Amino acid sequence: MPDTTQHARYEQFLELHRGPEAFIMPNAWDAPSALLFKEAGFASVATSSAAFAATLGRLDGIHAVSRDKHLAHAGLLTSVSGLPINGDFEDGYGETSEDVRATVDAAVAHGLAGIGIEDTTGDPSQPIREFDDAVRRIEAAAAAARGRIVLTGRTDNFLWGISDIGDTIRRLSAFAEAGADVLYAPNLPDRASITAVIEAVSPKPVNVLVSPQDRATLAELQTIGVRRISLGVDPYTHALGATQAAAAKLAEGDLTALASNLDFGHIIDLIKG
Repeated sequence: MPDTTQHARYEQFLELHRGPEAFIMPNAWDAPSALLFKEAGFASVATSSAAFAATLGRLDGIHAVSRDKHLAHAGLLTSVSGLPINGDFEDGYGETSEDVRATVDAAVAHGLAGIGIEDTTGDPSQPIREFDDAVRRIEAAAAAARGRIVLTGRTDNFLWGISDIGDTIRRLSAFAEAGADVLYAPNLPDRASITAVIEAVSPKPVNVLVSPQDRATLAELQTIGVRRISLGVDPYTHALGATQAAAAKLAEGDLTALASNLDFGHIIDLIKG
């Protein structure tokens, strides 16, 4: 029988993409960060494959973290927070379309509400898959995802320095046709590129990656039609940046450097809750 709790989270997550306003989906890297985002009022949270890999002392994008480890991580965020969790699952883990289908099935079994599949290879010397291969993998993912989990089809062209908006739009349009529910191309260079993507895949929703350097506002992105906003590794690097600054002061002998407005007892209370 289907897991009705997972299905309820799927329906809740799907509905967020249908609302009249864009929504922010922050990327957590562990259970407490997911709980803090929940406490702040966010309706959904995503994993970040890069941030998660970093917590393990590994690099993202080279298959250094196994599917099982990422499934366990995303499942933990789901069980602890109770929120719809969107899993950032690199290329779907595996060389074949059937491998990708199995990953989607496993994500549903772990309670996830959404899953992202990239067109990456795990090989930095040739990081992006051939077009037909990438589309076949999204087709397989969509067949497994339909009615069970929100599928994001993603091309990482710009993330890997391939500044080809034509090929990016071609890929996202094909992913939409193949059955992806949401489309995503991180690191699009400007508003014109974002608008072109949105127009190409309309009426399907588009996720945009935003960093503090973009100086974008929620209102601006909503006006041009963005439906979902993610933050990638920035929440994690923000936390590490605070640690880095405090560490420098501590090394100089400042024993007050780690003073914080957040008491660990509050984290314990969140976990208990």
